[in-house]
Amino acid sequence: MEVFLPIAQVHISALEIILLSALVGILSGLFGVGGGFLMTPFLIFLGVPPAYAVANEANNILATSVSGSTTHYLKNTLDYKMGFIIVIGGAIGTLLGIYTFTYFKGIGKIDTVISLAYMYILAIIGTLMLVESLGEIDKAKKNITTKKKLHVHYWIHGLPLRMRFPKSKLYESAFTPIIIGLFVGFIAAIMGIGGAFILVPAMIYIIGMPTRLVPGTSLFVTIFVSVIVTFLHAFNYGSIDLVLVFLLVVGSIIGVQTGQKLGQSIESSGLKALLAILLLIVGIAIAYDTFFAEHAMNGIGKASKEDLTPLSILVQKFSAEMPIAYGLFSIFFAVALGVAAAFIRRFLSDLRKKYFNKAAKQSK
Repeated sequence: MEVFLPIAQVHISALEIILLSALVGILSGLFGVGGGFLMTPFLIFLGVPPAYAVANEANNILATSVSGSTTHYLKNTLDYKMGFIIVIGGAIGTLLGIYTFTYFKGIGKIDTVISLAYMYILAIIGTLMLVESLGEIDKAKKNITTKKKLHVHYWIHGLPLRMRFPKSKLYESAFTPIIIGLFVGFIAAIMGIGGAFILVPAMIYIIGMPTRLVPGTSLFVTIFVSVIVTFLHAFNYGSIDLVLVFLLVVGSIIGVQTGQKLGQSIESSGLKALLAILLLIVGIAIAYDTFFAEHAMNGIGKASKEDLTPLSILVQKFSAEMPIAYGLFSIFFAVALGVAAAFIRRFLSDLRKKYFNKAAKQSK
């Protein structure tokens, strides 16, 4: 079923978007990595202009982060103080990223910049992940166990303004999480990704946070960074398409839950190698599309009068005439979807537990 995206001004298959978003969500839930660095290129391949793909995937990440963070809030596995300090850096990085985005958009090079950024990021992540997974497979075959030193001291740990983080039991310079947040925010603004692939390793290996607090705190930071990115993209460029966001969120939330369930029962080293190969393939495809393909967007037509339904016209007017209100509504829309998904998931989980408990009692 094809739908018309009123803001991006393109026709797209709703089923393809939901299925691809679900697939990326499964990979995200399975490996504990953010799916933005895969979903944004997929959107571009499906015909969504890169600038719109970045903005809407950032809004999708906001919804899924709210959903996941709600669960960690209920489990009390969040370090709020650390999270807020990282968010300070994230806010600064996001503003710098939006300024950079605006500059390249102004000279007509933003699509190329986004493509190049993804090409290099996917090549680096894919290579590192492939090397790591092949190493894990080799060690498993040889039955080798190695102890890793989790908290190595770097120059960044010698910075001033040290403070205590009681939840994580750390005494750390505030500049350490601020600098990490700055990188995450900058990348999120330009590429429309949550930055978990930087944030999670940095929290563990540089900051030295307890592993149990890392996923929830990472999602907590991602929420605030995504809020800023979403609002600025909606306000400055009017590029948030609520129809596309809805389709992305539906697929992502279903996929992430499925991936998390599969991750509890599947040995991941071999699958991680396959994911790494997939990242490299997507990176190569982006490189081909950027340097060799004659038309990066195929089969995409501009809106005709038949496409403009009353809902499409309303969304277009809302975005164009009230950009601040539209930006705030985009944030509320994503947060509402994320919270609803979290409570639906909790309700279904409780329902399943009651069913199994009842079945166990009857069997006795």
